Amino acid sequence: MEYKVTELQGFTYQIGHLVSQMDYVRKTTIDAVKGLTIEELDFLPSDDSNSIGALLLHIAAIEKGFQIEIFDGRKPNQQEIAQWGDPYSLGDKGRKNIKGNSLDFYITKLKDVRQKTLEEFAKQNDTWLYENRLWDNQQSNHYFIWFHVFEDEINHRGQIRLIKKMLSKS
Repeated sequence: MEYKVTELQGFTYQIGHLVSQMDYVRKTTIDAVKGLTIEELDFLPSDDSNSIGALLLHIAAIEKGFQIEIFDGRKPNQQEIAQWGDPYSLGDKGRKNIKGNSLDFYITKLKDVRQKTLEEFAKQNDTWLYENRLWDNQQSNHYFIWFHVFEDEINHRGQIRLIKKMLSKS
């Protein structure tokens, strides 16, 4: 992997730049959790916090939610809500229901969701990136929305790193 924001084969110029940024963010997220055990992935620093595993699944759920909204042009159906609702929202349900999974489980979810994003990006062009659309009751565009996906991941990776520090002290 090169540390460059650059064109990537299979994508238009600007989408390649976006994907190269998303790839780097994902690499550093995966690096941050290498070698963690199920017990470490399930560790809750406090009664109202999230585990590393829940945060990883949340990262995948956020991206899945945007896929449904942007590429499918709809809201999640009941099956998707059943699968992704707890990790999307986290909170009490996330603490109760997201545990007991191996690191491979979380990494596979992240990779599978990302693969779908990349397949959809390959169908788009740079004009699509800059199309105006309403998001969160604000004027936005696809570029900003997908920037937000990896910005959210960066935020949660910071939480993951803090939880890992707590693990080493417990």
